[in-house]
Amino acid sequence: MSYSLINLNMENTIIMKSIIVSMVAAAGLMVAGSVMATEMPELAKKNGCTACHAIDKKVVGPAWMDVSKKYKGVAGIEELLIVKVSKGGSGNWGTVPMIANDPTGAKQPQIKELVEFVLGLAK
Repeated sequence: MSYSLINLNMENTIIMKSIIVSMVAAAGLMVAGSVMATEMPELAKKNGCTACHAIDKKVVGPAWMDVSKKYKGVAGIEELLIVKVSKGGSGNWGTVPMIANDPTGAKQPQIKELVEFVLGLAK
């Protein structure tokens, strides 16, 4: 085998390794991107939820993903969270109280939809 063929084989090996590494990196980014692709619903923005909450990080209140993970599989939690969001309260996530978002009960369908969204984040 001549020197030029050996050199060519080495170049092909390097190119192939680069392609494989690039494909693995792209796959990792696709997985990470799909996890972070969840956006705050318009209903949350419209109702001011984003003033205190984000999906993936603590703002004033807890990250919604943390809420979802904490309560995943807890029986009856949806109704309890609907009441908490509606009437407010404190003590579950630190010292800052959650304000009442629906003391009159007029927005129950919207709050139920948002609670279902939050609880569905941790799949």
